[in-house]
Amino acid sequence: RFIQRIKVTDKGSFLITGDVRAQACDDKSCTPPLPNEFSFTSADLPKTVTATASTAASETEAPGTAVLPTGNLSQDSSLISSPAAVPISVDKELLWTPVTEELNAFGTQHDGSSSLWSIFLKGLLWGFAALLTPCVWPMIPITVSFFLNRNKKVRRKAVADATLYGASIIFIYVALGLIITAIFGASALNNIATSAVFNLIFFALLLVFAMSFLGAFELVLPASWTNKMDSKVDSTSGLISLFFMAFTLALVSFSCTGPIIGWLLVEAATQGSYLAPAIGMLGFAIALAIPFTLFAVFPSWLKTLPKSGSWLNSVKVVLGFIVLAVSMKFLSVADLSNGWGILNRDIFLVLWIVIFGILGFYLLGKLKFHGDSDVPHVTIPRLFLSVFSFAFALYLVPGLWGAPLKPISSILPPLSTQDFKLNEVSLNTVYTDYETGMAVAAQTGKPALVSFGGHGCVNCHKMDATVLVDERVKGLIDNEFVYITLMVDERAKLPEMIEVEENGRKTKLKTVGDKWSYLQRHKFAAQSQPYYVILDHSGKPVAPAHAFDENIVNYVNFLETGLRNFKK
Repeated sequence: RFIQRIKVTDKGSFLITGDVRAQACDDKSCTPPLPNEFSFTSADLPKTVTATASTAASETEAPGTAVLPTGNLSQDSSLISSPAAVPISVDKELLWTPVTEELNAFGTQHDGSSSLWSIFLKGLLWGFAALLTPCVWPMIPITVSFFLNRNKKVRRKAVADATLYGASIIFIYVALGLIITAIFGASALNNIATSAVFNLIFFALLLVFAMSFLGAFELVLPASWTNKMDSKVDSTSGLISLFFMAFTLALVSFSCTGPIIGWLLVEAATQGSYLAPAIGMLGFAIALAIPFTLFAVFPSWLKTLPKSGSWLNSVKVVLGFIVLAVSMKFLSVADLSNGWGILNRDIFLVLWIVIFGILGFYLLGKLKFHGDSDVPHVTIPRLFLSVFSFAFALYLVPGLWGAPLKPISSILPPLSTQDFKLNEVSLNTVYTDYETGMAVAAQTGKPALVSFGGHGCVNCHKMDATVLVDERVKGLIDNEFVYITLMVDERAKLPEMIEVEENGRKTKLKTVGDKWSYLQRHKFAAQSQPYYVILDHSGKPVAPAHAFDENIVNYVNFLETGLRNFKK
């Protein structure tokens, strides 16, 4: 939580008003930054006050506040757009009328795959990576041999112990994910995706983890914790003993797994789902538990395991480079959300080119870090990995001249932030005002394609870079539609505040983004981005809404369906 201490100099005239807003994103969509207003007066002193959403407005409106009842926007059209921009023939009230029933009649909108599956697979992948670290790898033969020697006469018992040991590992890490959620709360996890403060904290956190992997220092838990767990193992038996053994593994391996777990929890927290941290930890723990159970079932496989050595430290260093590269994403999100312009696309690409170039030289043995041994000759795995690293760095180079780099476009800042672009592909005409665009659609006799997005919406940028630039999609939009793009996080102030009533409470719309976010919620009953809908001249949908989906054929079908229904 955030705490702001305020010195009260005059209790009689004490008054504080403001609003708090937040946004959350997962791997397919973003929620709008909804404002939650608060107001404190002298009556609240000296009590401890917590800001609550939508404190009741005073009976007398403040100067500069426009009262705008829901569904009656035509009363003050000057607050929506310039009167000259909208012909008299356009019914502004009709354009804002809810159309949820019409959308539901078309069926469920097309959506992407589940973000929970994505975070589970990421956890699984990083779990397998953690196995190759010097803190975990040597533990596999030691632990499995312990189970086999402990139950020499009954091998089935050894397999059962190893299975319970693996289950204990899974339980411990999943519990960690649930504890993280319980501490921060579901609402907090949903509010951090585009917060500059949180993303800067995550960036700094991953930077520390990367430095740890690269050998600057080691993240080690207090030795007393490990010793206490060891004593518990010796003094207990059965399932409890196995559980404490698993807990000891988690503590002993923390210097290697800690940075990975930290990154995974950070990634899960930005998914906007209550279960995401636990699901991520489930994937991570399953990957850790598999070898201990598998080698207990097939003990002869232990002989095939590579012996521990300096290669384990090399794995840590490689992971350090990867974590360093990933940390740039969080700095980029903070930069985009606030419009600082400190990490434009070309600067981001230069940093990645340098990082993966240095990684390639390291894999060839040209660089040494703390804990590394001499590399008398380059092994085949090192050679292959260095080729991949150099190839990836070279692949990024054309991006400096504006190449879209579609496979990683969701990670990179949008192309619009780049200073130098060759052969830029963009839509011919884009309207950024809803009523102006709808007026043009009525004048030209074309349907309107309305796109709700956000400056900090990663997947909106990915759709722009991979789908909307396709020749078929671009041709259809330019020739057959009037394209209207509305940014729900646009921070430009409205000429006057607009007051609306939503869900039984009054809400003030202060920015252009507030206005478009309200339009999406009120008219379409949707609040995630990207969100695309095709409208006729009355503001009614002519096709199902469309969300994040990189399949170009699906988007073409969406456009053609809307165009066909519009012409009926």
